[in-house]
Amino acid sequence: MTGGGPGIMEAANRGAKEAKGYSIGCNIQLPHEQKPNPYLDKWITIKYFFVRKMLLLKYSHAFIVMPGGYGTLDEFFEAITLVQTQKMPPFPIVLFGKEYHEHLFRHIQTMIQNKTIAEQDADLFLFTDSIDETISFILNHPLVTKRRKKSTSISPKWWIGESKPVSNSSL
Repeated sequence: MTGGGPGIMEAANRGAKEAKGYSIGCNIQLPHEQKPNPYLDKWITIKYFFVRKMLLLKYSHAFIVMPGGYGTLDEFFEAITLVQTQKMPPFPIVLFGKEYHEHLFRHIQTMIQNKTIAEQDADLFLFTDSIDETISFILNHPLVTKRRKKSTSISPKWWIGESKPVSNSSL
């Protein structure tokens, strides 16, 4: 599941399709930039960013944050904040691309030094350039391991337009 747009999102959806997986996109209605990419089996176009973030968070087993813009950072910090404040269970979050995200990572270290976030908050995500490290981090994360052991159904939410339960195993 991606934001459904071009670039890295399209590459992820293409990879899922080529691997015979199911490819989903949560598009956002914008005056420019965002159109569903051709590798989506299913997509929804959403008017509001907060609804898109909730859909992405609800159905994700992990977040891999690739180089991006304001929207990417908004989604990264929303996920981190929800995990940090225990509004959702901890799940694997990867900040991928050390050179691109170097200044952001240093800023997070500055926040720790200034005690605006706790030192353990830096443990809420993995900062890496390694595909192997990313895969290992996700597959060995306690929440992912637990979810793999039992397939559960996620209840539909009328307020995001859902009408029937979606099985974790079908995502």
